[in-house]
This record gives sequence, C-alpha cells and structure tokens, in this order.
Amino acid sequence: MPPRRRVPVSSGQSAVSVWKDSGADTARAELATAVRYALEELAIRAPGRSVEVRVPPFGAVQCIEGPTHTRGTPPAVVETDAQTWLEVATGALGWDEAWESGRLRVSGQRADLTAYLPLV
Repeated sequence: MPPRRRVPVSSGQSAVSVWKDSGADTARAELATAVRYALEELAIRAPGRSVEVRVPPFGAVQCIEGPTHTRGTPPAVVETDAQTWLEVATGALGWDEAWESGRLRVSGQRADLTAYLPLV
C-alpha cells in the first residue's frame, strides 16, 4: 500500500516551482512544502522500508524494498539539507556530485537513490 499523501500534489508542485525561482531566498513554509512533497514522491516511487531519507528539520521517509528495521537507526540512511535535497530531487544537482562534495551523508548498501532521481 503506497504511503498516504500529506502534501497535495498541486501544492507540492507549486512549492517546488517557487523554490526553483527563488532558491535560497524561498520562504520557510514554501521550502518545507517543497521538501515534504519531494520526500513523498520518493516514498511513492520507491516503496519500502530499507532506506531512510532525512531532511531535517522538514521531514524523513522510509523507502526502497529490502530488509526492514523496527527500532533504532535503519541500516541505510541518507541525510542532507533542504537545498541539496531539492537540487538532487529536481535534477539540478547530480547524486554523485552531491555525494562527492559532502553535501549528502550516506550510509548503507541500498542508500544510492540514483535510479529514482530526478523526482520532480
């Protein structure tokens, strides 16, 4: 069963468009909506619970099929800031480039999201 959407598609797409136009100057509420929408898109396109993607303080999702965990830190984690997440999710920044520059903190074998990007 796919995850339930909390951000309506139209609101999410609008927030991503605002972010594309404004970048780092995007209002916090719009930035939060854009991040949460992109996280939800990932969870819908790559359902599962083997990887946790975190974009503090705005949200986190579990995705990608495979071994699941029930407590503590999952075996595969991706963590980044909001700007980097949106750049990667929209294709403005490549996964490898973001990882090599240290803008993504990645652990675990399944944590490579290249096959699911760009999302929006």
